[in-house]
Amino acid sequence: MKKKKVLKTPIFGINSKSYMYGDRLLDLAKYADQLAEEYDMTIMLSAPYVDLARIAQETKNLIVNAQGMDPTDVGRGMGHVLPESLANVGVDGVFLNHEERPMTLRQLVKAVSRAKELGLNTIILVDSVEEAKMVAILEPTIIVCEQTKLIGTGKTSDAEYMHATREAIKQINPNIIVIQGAGNRTADDQYNAIKNGSEGSGASSGIFLAEDPKTKIKELLEGVIRARDEFGTKVYNGDYR
Repeated sequence: MKKKKVLKTPIFGINSKSYMYGDRLLDLAKYADQLAEEYDMTIMLSAPYVDLARIAQETKNLIVNAQGMDPTDVGRGMGHVLPESLANVGVDGVFLNHEERPMTLRQLVKAVSRAKELGLNTIILVDSVEEAKMVAILEPTIIVCEQTKLIGTGKTSDAEYMHATREAIKQINPNIIVIQGAGNRTADDQYNAIKNGSEGSGASSGIFLAEDPKTKIKELLEGVIRARDEFGTKVYNGDYR
């Protein structure tokens, strides 16, 4: 089983989706890796499957995540993303049930189980308080709460939604890391999410559609660091799910 890296909240997430790939993404990953070391913080990067191995091999501080995974076993499964193949190349975790790659409940339950067998972090996305409660029972590493209607709009969830989803999850399992997503495009957005109880923040299109993605990452990190300095940090030493 893969040994898990330490996670320090607030976590900053960079989700490349399909906006960037290849050498450009590797270069950006190395830059983020340097920032993680410089600021002593956890930075997660999700990348396309074919880029994961190089990024994992050429960085040392990043939490490298796959953008999805199939709940399949070694053997038949043409075109599926095998959990063992991700663990084998050094991937740290997997995103599950993103709006752009949804899963059935049956698929999700098995995917979480397979990931845990291999020591991979599980990051599950939910839309509502009801979904958050259901997913918390599976005891993933991280639950990302983001309202589907806000993804890519530049609009963030309100404080009521942030508090309600966090409370629902923590009542079931206080060790699950809760992150608020969707619409976080400015340093103030990052700060406000953490102020309202999020244990991290991040961005996707807000970074990769910017004129200079590296400059945008640094800008957004300022909000996360400001929040960390004001509200503190928590360290998860591999004793999380």
